[in-house]
Amino acid sequence: MARWTGTWLQGPGASLGEIRHPGSWPGGRLGLPQHGAGSVAPFGARAGAFVIDVLASALVATLFNALLDPSDRQRQLTSYAVLALEHVVFVALTGQTFGMRVLGLRVLRLGQPGRLPGLLPAVLRTSVLLFSLGLAALFSRDGRGLHDVAAGTAVVRG
Repeated sequence: MARWTGTWLQGPGASLGEIRHPGSWPGGRLGLPQHGAGSVAPFGARAGAFVIDVLASALVATLFNALLDPSDRQRQLTSYAVLALEHVVFVALTGQTFGMRVLGLRVLRLGQPGRLPGLLPAVLRTSVLLFSLGLAALFSRDGRGLHDVAAGTAVVRG
């Protein structure tokens, strides 16, 4: 009895992506490895990094707003501005936001993997990220968000 239930309770032994496209993995078409450092970061890790970034930006914005007496609209804009500034500056200079550093992720420039993304890809990536509702945006088969496709980047494991 245990053997009969074990066959169907364990599942097919492969993910849906592997069943649809055997021998492929997210990032495989981009030349990225399947596992380990340099492989495409999973959605959960990316979402976690984004949540950490939002919370850190909210904390910095709250400290900044405590010094001033802003209106409600200015408080919201301060939070978005801090988040945008964090993404642009940190991705351009280090290839990681604060949340990505905590979770061991980094932004990789696809055309030149050894180089940091730079200012223009960081601005483009951040603009699309914030205007497309962040991680709720569309994701490609390679695990790249709309913002990564637009900037020619990918978020990979560190």
